[in-house]
Amino acid sequence: MRTAILGISAFYHDSAAAIIIDGEIKAAAQEERFTRIKHDPEFPICAIRYVLAETGIAYNKLTAIVFYDKPFLKFERLLETFHAFSPKGLKSFITAIPTWIKDKLFMKKLIRTKLQEFGHSKVPIFFSEHHLSHAASAFYPSPYTEAAILTIDGVGEWATTTICQGGPSGITILRELHFPHSAGLLYAAFTYFLGFKVNSGEYKVMGLAPYGNPQSEQVKEFKHKILTELLDVREDGSLLLNMKYFEFATDLTMTNDQRWQALFGIPRRNSESEIHQEHMNLALAIQEVTELILLKLARTAQELTQCKNLVMAGGVALNCVCNSKIADSGIFENVWVQPAAGDAGGALGAALAITHIVYKQKRKVHTDHDSMMNGYLGPQFWDGDTLSVINKFQAPHRYYSDFNEMSIFISRQIADGKIIGWFQGRMEFGPRALGNRSILGDARSPAMQKTLNLKIKAREEFRPFAPSILEEDMPLYFTPCTSSPYMVFVRSLREEFRTKEPSNYASLNLSDKLYHVRSMIPAVTHVDYSSRVQSVNKATNPKFWQLINDFKNISGIGILINTSFNVRGEPIVCTPHDAYLGFMRTEIDFLVIGNYVFDKQAQQQLPAQQLELTSPFSD
Repeated sequence: MRTAILGISAFYHDSAAAIIIDGEIKAAAQEERFTRIKHDPEFPICAIRYVLAETGIAYNKLTAIVFYDKPFLKFERLLETFHAFSPKGLKSFITAIPTWIKDKLFMKKLIRTKLQEFGHSKVPIFFSEHHLSHAASAFYPSPYTEAAILTIDGVGEWATTTICQGGPSGITILRELHFPHSAGLLYAAFTYFLGFKVNSGEYKVMGLAPYGNPQSEQVKEFKHKILTELLDVREDGSLLLNMKYFEFATDLTMTNDQRWQALFGIPRRNSESEIHQEHMNLALAIQEVTELILLKLARTAQELTQCKNLVMAGGVALNCVCNSKIADSGIFENVWVQPAAGDAGGALGAALAITHIVYKQKRKVHTDHDSMMNGYLGPQFWDGDTLSVINKFQAPHRYYSDFNEMSIFISRQIADGKIIGWFQGRMEFGPRALGNRSILGDARSPAMQKTLNLKIKAREEFRPFAPSILEEDMPLYFTPCTSSPYMVFVRSLREEFRTKEPSNYASLNLSDKLYHVRSMIPAVTHVDYSSRVQSVNKATNPKFWQLINDFKNISGIGILINTSFNVRGEPIVCTPHDAYLGFMRTEIDFLVIGNYVFDKQAQQQLPAQQLELTSPFSD
């Protein structure tokens, strides 16, 4: 039976749409890329419009539509939670109920109403459990016939952690941990207490953690208090939170700030205020506790399934340090992480679940590669789209008929310290830029991290950047040297490329630690000598591979700094129009769109009113 399944995630954060045709992933994108609203939670009408257009599937030809969780189960959890904690949280309950009564309890009707612009055909609508969506997104695209499946996030309907087994007969749920006991919400609480935004600032906590002093008594004390006062971690990785310290079950905040201050001896950090050593130490403490929990869960998953392969999804699976601890532990022979592990990937997983479980579509397993199309599942644009931007802004440019010539020119600019906006092919699905919507620079430059953070990305100076490296050169620089195409693992720089730390390194402040030149590629070497590596394969992204290789021929090293093409508070660019505006509003030196090159020095300064963010997919 031929099938075309549309998957949708919406109404929490990172709304998205994905389409699966005859069991194969064809297109997927987050709504934020089109609306230009970061982490847009609204119904993903623009993303749906794109995936239908990309595949040429008419709405009335869809086999089914599937939503990524079950609203009735969520509502049940809401009611039972407020009942269990009443009268606490009454105000939040009263605030939430009208939205549920008006829309969320009638989700099927809401979905049909939203989709009316595409037609009035009564395409069947299904609802997949949240953690089944995550599990399906991890297992079905993976290169394994059988695997243990570990999904960890804040909360779905009731489940916060699940252990499943995937095999020829499908997915079997083996263990579940239920709300409010959640490793994801625990990490989110520390994100909040450290002054970062929940559901987007968790990366910052992970990036801040290596600045903590692992030998300090304060880190040891923080870990002890977390493990004795905040939660009880069992040997199987399950946990119980001490809810007197948390407010998320009944309120709109994460923590009881007074109790946390009394416990840790520091107040909650205000956003944008100075980061002190105690903040770094607290970040390190919760990171190490989270690693402990995930390693226990991984061992339990292996014991239950006896599988040699592990696949992971859920928001916590974006913690690439934890992923690497599991991969390096030897618990499993192979570990694969869904690159869109968060709620956006739930749209993909929901569609896969219905494809294989309800419609019995035979799964195609490629043992030498996954079926994610290398993450390039979003829209691509053509010369005509770029010419429209050029004509609109009368933008000076140069067109190269020979990509090889252009690649060599840009490589030379990078080697000279220039910063490049790089826009090629189909947009990436998930939070990482993988060489198609990227900002690139010279990883050898001691000043490049500071320049990119402060002058281009407009974000905290401590946040690390990723290296993109020729896959064949991985063994030369990093250990372990296994491929990492999606930036979901960290690797350690080999000893011979490191520089010695000063004797007083542990006592240095954040800035002094940050700007210590610690390796031959300081712009992509974190303070613990780790890097969130992207290995670039010639077959999967030939243009990006060629650029890095051309840079290697000039500089002697096949590594570039690669960060997503966006600035703080904005999503990754989607269209040539978005890319040109990002280029003009920052200190990027050159913009490359296909074979078109824009030189900042040649551009005329545009009036502010001309810099409007629009998308060809928006209403």
